[in-house]
Amino acid sequence: MGEVLLKSKGEIGIMVEAEVINPGILAGKSEQEIEQLIVWQGPVQLPLSEFFDVDVNAVGSGSAHPEETSIVIEGDVSRVKHIGHAMLAGTIEIHGSAGMHVGSEMNGGSILVKGNAGSWAGMEMKGGLLHIQGDAGDHIGCAYRGNWRGMSGGKIVIDGNARSQLGGGITGGEIVVGGSVENFCGIRQGGGTILVKGSAVRGVGAEMSGGTVAVCGEIEQFTPGFVETGRENNPKLGENQFEGSFTKFTGDYAISKNPKGVLYVRDNNLDDNPCNNQGR
Repeated sequence: MGEVLLKSKGEIGIMVEAEVINPGILAGKSEQEIEQLIVWQGPVQLPLSEFFDVDVNAVGSGSAHPEETSIVIEGDVSRVKHIGHAMLAGTIEIHGSAGMHVGSEMNGGSILVKGNAGSWAGMEMKGGLLHIQGDAGDHIGCAYRGNWRGMSGGKIVIDGNARSQLGGGITGGEIVVGGSVENFCGIRQGGGTILVKGSAVRGVGAEMSGGTVAVCGEIEQFTPGFVETGRENNPKLGENQFEGSFTKFTGDYAISKNPKGVLYVRDNNLDDNPCNNQGR
């Protein structure tokens, strides 16, 4: 087992693009080799050591296997982008907030952010676990600009709130939000599951063709292309077991005569939030 400790050297001005912070890239490397890995700050290439102190703690000569490699980042890295980009295995633990694109195109392994995360976290994610203990920005698990398909596998857990277009274009996998979301959650959703334990502003499931969204709180402005199909008590969505009564809708009929999207919203006459006992 090999552990790589990266300690932030302080405040970062221009954002840094650091795809090299990835167990598959750092596995088996020495401190000196890791320090010399190249990152981008604007148009300038710089060594990783410009921004981080590096400490490698490994058994013997260290592990050359990504699945046995753990990266621990100490300090605020909210201006460091692409941490864990396309990672296949191993673990990353960030003791602070993370910048944009953390876990983007992730295929496996796990990332834990003990703070907030910027926009585009888990972008086009295919596998693994991304857990954000704070709040998250826009476009979490979303498709990149110019693409229609977002997250297709894996799981994203956000303990706090998320902003707009959560799960845009999602085709598979699962997103769980402990708090509330803003606009167009699940826009263009084609598959997968989105669970919001709090409330949403507007546009939930707009242009949705498949998959499932469940909102445990209120939706301020309901998407007009959804039609009520009944009520369910204690519905189970995959591994997610709810308690209470939910109204079930299908849609979005604004884009299809036979949509497969399903939206669950808790009944307004319930005093208790039925998602409070829902485990991750």
